[in-house]
Amino acid sequence: MRSSSASMAANRQQETYIRARDNPFFDGMRRGEAEIMDKEDQSALKFGVEDVNESQKEHPPKSSQANEVTQTLALTKPMIEQSYSVNKDRTNLSKVPLPPSAALFYNGYSPQMEVVESCQSIYKLNMYLRARKDDVNAGVPGRFLHAVIGPDICDVGSVASTIMYAFYLNESLQNKLFCTVPIINMTRADMESRAELKWLLDACHVDQSSLVFLDEIDLSYYDLFGSLKLVLLNCNKLPARQEALKEALVEIFSCSKHDDGYSWVKNATFGEEASCSTLIAEKFLLTTPEILAGQRFSRLLLAGILMDTGNLRSPLSTSKDNYMATLLINGAGRYGCNGLYQILRYKMYDVPELSIGEILQKDIKKWTKIGKLISGNSRLTVLNIGMSSIGISIAQLLSLDSTSNLEISHFQRLEKLSLLLIVSGYHDAEKNFKREILVSAESVELLKNLIQFMKSSAPDLPLKILHHPDLREEMKAFEVDRVTSRKTIERLLEEYIEVSN
Repeated sequence: MRSSSASMAANRQQETYIRARDNPFFDGMRRGEAEIMDKEDQSALKFGVEDVNESQKEHPPKSSQANEVTQTLALTKPMIEQSYSVNKDRTNLSKVPLPPSAALFYNGYSPQMEVVESCQSIYKLNMYLRARKDDVNAGVPGRFLHAVIGPDICDVGSVASTIMYAFYLNESLQNKLFCTVPIINMTRADMESRAELKWLLDACHVDQSSLVFLDEIDLSYYDLFGSLKLVLLNCNKLPARQEALKEALVEIFSCSKHDDGYSWVKNATFGEEASCSTLIAEKFLLTTPEILAGQRFSRLLLAGILMDTGNLRSPLSTSKDNYMATLLINGAGRYGCNGLYQILRYKMYDVPELSIGEILQKDIKKWTKIGKLISGNSRLTVLNIGMSSIGISIAQLLSLDSTSNLEISHFQRLEKLSLLLIVSGYHDAEKNFKREILVSAESVELLKNLIQFMKSSAPDLPLKILHHPDLREEMKAFEVDRVTSRKTIERLLEEYIEVSN
């Protein structure tokens, strides 16, 4: 009996040892290699006798195991080496209120360090970006410039979808006459005020030096010589500064219906989803699904979906948005989807070193209404309205500078806005969500007109006046007593534009 018990215990110990899987982080620590760790990964499934035979050539079985290998040939998986590295974040995330998640529990909470596997998808993406940057520097000789460009409000969703859709077109078209290039619709200097974009691109290991920004290429030059083919992405109308290039439009890829002025464009895709990143991820899924397995590659698409859909809570988000976010969940890593979204939002509104103009420029939307002819004049009335979203209170915004109200007015004049709404959404010291609005108009009459419209057209938007003695008479600040989404305020502004003369 004792001999039998000892034998059973030995078998249990041996079984436990066989089933154990080494964590690559601790394995690297044991070897004293904190930078690079290699691990044999048997998780990738490849079917077929050829793969199995190649595996056996690389790892020939011992003679005593030959019969066993022969009998289980169909079930054997090839041995694929997978490298891991310990990444140290360049920025401190300790201030970000990361929500608790299983990913953080199992992979470590430290915001400064993360163990990640190598990503061949991102390597391939960077190779593509470098090659296209070289082509642009050389003037794209002998080919059409197939430029993919999004709105001039370069948020996370816009930049992610621009990069990824250009990469998808390059891989799927295989047209030697086309040089497909993503154009980031802002200057490279503007990236300095986009902390969320810089963090995301760094976290995904995207080579920012290989990106082409608007100030690094003259699209009108290519259009002049008839060598520009333009793809409009993530919006239904060309930004004002690219409107002169509309004759070069060959494709529209958007989640909303295109402008009727582009009726000649035959290649048009319009989805009902809230994020273009969802539609692009679906295209990769249907053509090269294996590319989505890369964590950093999928993180770029996932970030676009989460930011476009408000962490999948927007009323405009669809089941496909949710499905694709779930499919790409590996991209969230140890942060989880909620944590990744929280980091991006925190970075977006982390504004200690930004000017008031830079804060207002980070997240702004604009509308234009052409009105009636001015009596006794041949000029038309034009109403330009802008809405800037910020993540700090109105009081904090005004306290950033002793002349904050003048800075706001200066920004409004630079943007040529008749009306500017600054919509604030933040959590107070008790972690209660607050919504505030500051309205700045070019005249007192226009200010009163908008406020009266808001009170009469939106009784469910109760406005409580906030007293700030430094505000000019063309400005008013309010607290919204109820939790109101930005989309609700946007729709209200669109209604106001429709009824305005």
